[in-house]
Amino acid sequence: MSLQSALLGYLLARLIPSISPLTPQENVVLQTTAVATGTMPLAAGFVGIIPALGLLERGPDGQDPVVLTWASAVGWSCAVAYFGVFLAAPLRKQTIIKEKLVFPSGTATAQLISVMHRQPPPKIDGASSLRRRPVPQGYTQLAAEENAQPIAQEDQVPEDDVPVELENGWALLGWSFLSSGALTLLAYFFPILFSIPLFGRRLARKWLWTFSPSLSYVGQGIIMGFPTTLSMNLGMIVGWAILSPLSKHKGWAPGPVSSMGNGARGWILWVALAIMCAEAVVSLVPVIVEFARGLQRLWYSSKNDEEEEETEPEERRVPTSWVLGGMAATILFGTIVVWMIFGAAGIRPWATVLAFLIGSVLGLLGVRALGETDLNPVSGLGKLAQLAFAFLQPGNVVANIVAGGVAEAGAQQAGDLMQDLKTGHLLHASPRAQFYGQMIGSTLSIFVSATAYQLYAKAYTIPSPAFPAPTAYVWLSLARLLRNGNLPPKSGEFMLWFGVAATIVAAAKVRAVAVDSKWARWIPSGVAFAIGFLNTPNFSIARLIGGLIELWWSHRSSRRKDNKSGSVEIIIVASGFVLGE
Repeated sequence: MSLQSALLGYLLARLIPSISPLTPQENVVLQTTAVATGTMPLAAGFVGIIPALGLLERGPDGQDPVVLTWASAVGWSCAVAYFGVFLAAPLRKQTIIKEKLVFPSGTATAQLISVMHRQPPPKIDGASSLRRRPVPQGYTQLAAEENAQPIAQEDQVPEDDVPVELENGWALLGWSFLSSGALTLLAYFFPILFSIPLFGRRLARKWLWTFSPSLSYVGQGIIMGFPTTLSMNLGMIVGWAILSPLSKHKGWAPGPVSSMGNGARGWILWVALAIMCAEAVVSLVPVIVEFARGLQRLWYSSKNDEEEEETEPEERRVPTSWVLGGMAATILFGTIVVWMIFGAAGIRPWATVLAFLIGSVLGLLGVRALGETDLNPVSGLGKLAQLAFAFLQPGNVVANIVAGGVAEAGAQQAGDLMQDLKTGHLLHASPRAQFYGQMIGSTLSIFVSATAYQLYAKAYTIPSPAFPAPTAYVWLSLARLLRNGNLPPKSGEFMLWFGVAATIVAAAKVRAVAVDSKWARWIPSGVAFAIGFLNTPNFSIARLIGGLIELWWSHRSSRRKDNKSGSVEIIIVASGFVLGE
């Protein structure tokens, strides 16, 4: 999201003569605000826990569905909107200044901004780590400073070195936006366009094998990259071509294939859940070990008064009093609002306070994982919170989901905002200005996210074929498992075997990354593999097409002299595809 925000902000600013051209530091604050705004739908759970609460049933859950009104959705968003912002601010000195963690997306965004503004590439902290760590996004990483051409002046490059994307960026964004928008509009009047049978009408109708040529999905695949989309489609084949027919044929899932209750789709969800949990646990082990080492180093340095030099003057930093006061106010306010929305029968006030505290610890782990690998394991962190609350408030599905959502929100938001702080550090933007941008973006997004969700919920059924919200079923299924312990027939055996396999593969991937193996990025991602189970085939195939385009484009760009231009061009096209739909 940081790359697209910086790029689109730069292009849009050129339309306003009074503010154009932006300085690189202004572009950093702009994209920071945009990321804070765009993070809220994920942090507030509008794609996961909110739909999950609406799926509750009196029988298996002991509670009726919880459907939030617009006012309740705004209140819930307010409760979790600022926790991650205040959590990220104090982590800047430890993770960025002292330990110099890479935060690959934040570093790549800084490089992109320097290219667009004709600036020398920023001096990268831990450049060797950046080259060693595989970057899972679909863009081709921009060259580091040692590969850059000599700069004629400190703040300007020769006119011949102006990147091509500055000239044709609007053309690429325009045609990709219009083509995606036109196809979406056409599909509204002719829905069959987004539900094309792949292997005949029978397989499409009964087994859900259809293809949606959505350019938005293609754009997402470009951003994800080929290895991730390949893992997703491997999961699709195993889940929908093997396990789904097997569970139906054996009578383990007797209902319609599309049913999340007693159908094959609901049956394979449990296998996906085992895969995701297994990879989350394995991936967190090195993070926890490194976190413990970091605490040890911090303790040693504090005992020996070996403080790293702060790069920003005091007036540009976020005061500690703001952080402490903001954290306390956020937890108090959030606890009161959550109690007002869900009541003491939903989640007790002390449990909400504990969820915020657990979220702060999980946020530390998530930030470190993001800084090292560019992956924020928020799904696994949320599952850990659910597991904890199975003991703290047992038998209460609402409390389990809400507490997990509170904890995940902090980790999600803090991780995304730390990428922006890394970008600002490399380009010497004011951390306090970024903090203001994060607060403004989060505040605006409270109302935008709640309103958008309510409008979508009125126009569509969520979940539905158009908006399947697969993570909602993951949240609900784990909460039900922790409450009742009931699994569909034979699913437990497959969960065990696939969980063991996912553990082995995840361990191999962690080891490959640690030793800088060139094969690390090609070892399947367990989370992406499981997403292939959760999504129907029409979602995964279009994203694979985007991954293939990214693979072809990256090879094509690597042979061009202006490989930086090619890297940015593909981001522009992907962004246009997503925005158009």
